[in-house]
Amino acid sequence: QPQLVESGGGLVQPGGSLRLSCATSEFILNSYAIKWFRRAPGKEREGVSCISTSDGITDYSYFVKGRFTISRDYTKNTVYLQMNNLKPEDTAVYYCAAGSRCSRAQNEYNYWGQGTQVTVSS
Repeated sequence: QPQLVESGGGLVQPGGSLRLSCATSEFILNSYAIKWFRRAPGKEREGVSCISTSDGITDYSYFVKGRFTISRDYTKNTVYLQMNNLKPEDTAVYYCAAGSRCSRAQNEYNYWGQGTQVTVSS
């Protein structure tokens, strides 16, 4: 199956920044929408941000509050999630996933990475 590999997570202080990377294949990057999800222990996985295949249209979940930016680099076959002004409630495992379109429905995303841990704590 096509693979997606997340990296860039770590431990940061509140107010700090991280850039997550989702490395995938050229085929996936050019054929699928890529969405970032996150899951905190004991909580349901929730959507964070998505970038569409067509025209690179993006969307962001409410709790991002304009702090995150999703982008893609076709040269590196990578989708990024720039996270600024991080808050403790952003602590979670972050996953990237590929699907036919940006959607709230998680079952529309067929391919998932294994996640990268983001911890925001003082």
